[in-house]
Amino acid sequence: MSGVAVRLQGVSAVHANGFAALKGIDLSVRRGERVAVIGPSGAGKTTLLRVLGLSLAPASGHCEVLGQQPWQVGARALRRLRSGIGHLHQAPPIPPRQRVVHAVLAGRLGQWSPWRGLASLLLPVDTAGAARELARLELEDRLFERCDRLSGGQLQRVALARVLYQRPELLLADEPVSAMDPALAELTVSLLADEARARDIALVASLHAVDLALRHFDRVVGVRDGGLAFDLPVAEVGSVELDALYAATSGRQREAARQIATARATPSAWTAQPLACR
Repeated sequence: MSGVAVRLQGVSAVHANGFAALKGIDLSVRRGERVAVIGPSGAGKTTLLRVLGLSLAPASGHCEVLGQQPWQVGARALRRLRSGIGHLHQAPPIPPRQRVVHAVLAGRLGQWSPWRGLASLLLPVDTAGAARELARLELEDRLFERCDRLSGGQLQRVALARVLYQRPELLLADEPVSAMDPALAELTVSLLADEARARDIALVASLHAVDLALRHFDRVVGVRDGGLAFDLPVAEVGSVELDALYAATSGRQREAARQIATARATPSAWTAQPLACR
């Protein structure tokens, strides 16, 4: 496989209502890279991840994912390609009455035969594997809990355990810590970054928490009005870039971004009082 995990050239995306959510995006992410996507609400971050996750076809431009051009292959090849992509959603699509163990094991349904998938719904085929991933997220005691009895933050961690169990070749995360307290958010993003580093896979995550982006990622991509405002190594992202990115947002967001950029020289301040542009 090529060293490039994803490559977009001149990609635009249009929603069903005709809204142009992405406009001429050029983006390349190599295997093993950790890229954070930041920007104001409505800037196009989620749409960008949907394009990378192959749930939304571009209206124009060139899209390459894991060495293939997904919209030029057959339906079976597309399903196989999607099974190699782990996608964490802000609101995890987990059936409320499902047990946690089944929700985690569902990460490999795309890799198992239909018969094994059906059998696992009756009797979990790898309880130990599900428990192992939940333990990494301090949820091992919820293995047989029903998902509708979990908090929003716990559901996000169950969804992360499912993706970790999947062992994808490309990891996408759309606001994966939005329902978590600062300590759990730190743990979760650190785990995502460690997983990508250990397995040499690409990680692309959209985050409102700019401090987490600056602390755990190699590159930061700023998205604004459906286009890329900047694409820089994390060391080159400062108050000038953040001020411009959040220029049309509330004064509180701009001030939070400015404080984060200023605090870069004192990482201990981030840990004591995490700042987020919300």
